[in-house]
Amino acid sequence: MDFFSNLFGKPVPTLSAAEAQEKIKGGKRPFVLDVRQPEEYREGHIGGAKLIPLGELKQNLKELPKQREIICVCASGSRSSSAARILIAEGLQVFNIKGGMAAWQQEKLPIKKGMAA
Repeated sequence: MDFFSNLFGKPVPTLSAAEAQEKIKGGKRPFVLDVRQPEEYREGHIGGAKLIPLGELKQNLKELPKQREIICVCASGSRSSSAARILIAEGLQVFNIKGGMAAWQQEKLPIKKGMAA
């Protein structure tokens, strides 16, 4: 395991779409970070999600809360996994939605359209 941890970094904690929804609806609301492109976000995102495209994440770390859990999401879970690794390296508590927005929509969970969070 140490070989793989050194090679790929620590595994990123994941949540299913349903687990993420439960956390979002819970008392200590996590910060939801959407790392897709603006046009993808506009087509449908998790209500309250903050859009910071993956390529702009490192320059915008100051916009993220240090004391809240962060849930990362993208279209399929790949870009958000990369984002989660960046944030974990910064010492933040992060989860990745396994399957991304595709899984979220497959579960028929609510989405919001447009650019407003």
